[in-house]
Amino acid sequence: MSTEIDPRPLPGRTAAGKVSRRSAIGTVFWLEMRQRLRARGWYIMLAIWFVVIGLIFVLAHAFLGASDNVGPILFDMVVGFVLFFGLLVAPGLSANAVNGDRAAGTLAILQVTLLTPGQLLVGKWLASWAGSLAFLVVSCPFIFWALALGGVQVGEAFVSLGMLAVELGLIAAIGVGVSALANRPLFSIVITYMLVAMLTFGTLIVFALTMPLVSERTRVTTSYQSYSGGELLDSTTLPDPADFECVTETFVQDVPRTERTAWLLAANPFVVVADAVPYARDQPDYVPVGGSFEQPGVLEAISQGVRGLQAGPDNNVTCDEIGAARDVEGQPPIWPLGIALQGLLAGGLLLLGRKKLTTPASRLAPGTRIA
Repeated sequence: MSTEIDPRPLPGRTAAGKVSRRSAIGTVFWLEMRQRLRARGWYIMLAIWFVVIGLIFVLAHAFLGASDNVGPILFDMVVGFVLFFGLLVAPGLSANAVNGDRAAGTLAILQVTLLTPGQLLVGKWLASWAGSLAFLVVSCPFIFWALALGGVQVGEAFVSLGMLAVELGLIAAIGVGVSALANRPLFSIVITYMLVAMLTFGTLIVFALTMPLVSERTRVTTSYQSYSGGELLDSTTLPDPADFECVTETFVQDVPRTERTAWLLAANPFVVVADAVPYARDQPDYVPVGGSFEQPGVLEAISQGVRGLQAGPDNNVTCDEIGAARDVEGQPPIWPLGIALQGLLAGGLLLLGRKKLTTPASRLAPGTRIA
């Protein structure tokens, strides 16, 4: 009597008996997600997030009233707040993903299975990213509400959502990498927040400190409008444009060559999101005297400001350029460099963390719990 053995591999395994990469990552992902879905605190955080974003949106909407620019203002405000709060939430959801299991004595159980360190890290990273995306999904109603108010193109909204998701994913990857390297959850959370602060505020500080280093003595020509009318005007009388004359002055001063150091701002998450959005908002022409023009939103102002820094100083300002937005259309976008720098940081931390999770370990820190 003979028994035939089915040569086909078991579900989730390859012909060599190893667990397929997709199945292994999916197993770790769902283990992590089940823990989050069972945790009551996660739902409480989502509810608080929704209430805070909604309260800010409603109060800002009531304050702005029926302003013509209410849609873009509310849109920029919601996207900015979602990114800001996301930078606070994502580290808390990811920075204890690995060493939290180590402290609980459950990490070793996963390490003795057929899971590789890379599959373990990727699964935990995807779960942390998905947990962060839940906060973005909760914010979507207010983003689309601002979109419905007009003044914002549909492409701006979807690109903003996509870039917010990418930024949350990169921050989650940084947190998981630090969690694999650090032995204590509290230490890894603090380090992750410090790295986020370095990207957000550190880039601005470093850029400001380097401005004196790239300053050069340059001849600058500037112009301004001078009122030449003989009569004094009261608050109810509009001046006649013919009563203004253009005055041009030339002097020598130290001018920072910002085009040499503007790349330092590329890794800033706010610069990445603001610079990636394809703005298509109609703005009326600038009227130098007695008129006004629509100011860009916060995100668009950040994008224009960075493009202006990339272009360098304008050493010859004419009267026609006074008050008008500088033409920076020829400057290349800086957000791909920012994504590359953030990805390099996240990828390096994950690679170092993968090496730390390799078993058997040759050396362990004192007090490290195995199981």
